[in-house]
Formats: sequence, structure tokens, C-alpha cells
Amino acid sequence: MSEKVKITVKPNGSIRVEGDFELNYTKQGESEVTTEVVDASAKSLCRCGHSKEKPFCDGSHREAGFQG
Repeated sequence: MSEKVKITVKPNGSIRVEGDFELNYTKQGESEVTTEVVDASAKSLCRCGHSKEKPFCDGSHREAGFQG
């Protein structure tokens, strides 16, 4: 994980991350922190709260009419 990471906040959409990164998050209803090393060319993170694949985006913001 030594290459540069690019983060783009998409209007009314997700947060797009390009490059390898480490993600620390707590799953809903759990107290234990999950750490995931993501080595992908690009991944989108949910901002709207409606994704069924949290913390990753599944495009639900479009149907939800998310503005942000």
C-alpha cells in the first residue's frame, strides 16, 4: 500500500476511492471494528446510508434521491 490514493466525493453520490487503502468500520448492530485492506483500482463508499453493501456503495443513492 505505497501508491498514492485518490478520493473523489461525487455530488449526490458516493465517495470514490482509487488505489489501495485500509478501511476500519463497525458493522451495524456490532461493536467490534472490522479492518479490511482493499486493493482495488477503484471502489465507491456509501454516503447516503441506504446501501445494502455498507460500507460500499451499491447505487441505492439514486433511488433514494440522496442530495449531499
